[in-house]
Amino acid sequence: MSKLKERMKAPSFEGTDQDGKTVRLSDLAGKKVILYFYPKDNTPGCTAEACNLRDNHSDLIKKGFAVIGVSADSEKSHKGFSDKYSLPFPLIADTSRKILNDYGVYGEKKLYGKTFMGIQRTTFIINESGIIEKIISKVDTKNHTEQILKLYEQ
Repeated sequence: MSKLKERMKAPSFEGTDQDGKTVRLSDLAGKKVILYFYPKDNTPGCTAEACNLRDNHSDLIKKGFAVIGVSADSEKSHKGFSDKYSLPFPLIADTSRKILNDYGVYGEKKLYGKTFMGIQRTTFIINESGIIEKIISKVDTKNHTEQILKLYEQ
């Protein structure tokens, strides 16, 4: 698949969240969707990002956003992560990596000079009509909500 860009139609997706519920992009038509991809539950950066979105969740809802997290962790892992940090939004367990691959966020990474395959932390903001409005590839995990909202300041 070619690399996704702003103003492209977002790939449709369907996945199961930490509570066993099915989450579909099509069910969120009419809302702006913050679809954030993160490497692993319970790691420092991923926890900081999830907790920042949690702490600002009511503000995001008031502004018409829905928040969905996606990683390759299992439903059980997501359930523990969500419960531990009281996360108020769905975390999709993409163990098959279908959504990760459709969005082009699974690929080669480098850490401490080693190259490996993994999830590239990326956030897609999808508008009410299913079009990708913004892509954030350099995520500020501790201030992610502020980073998102700054994109919408006039």
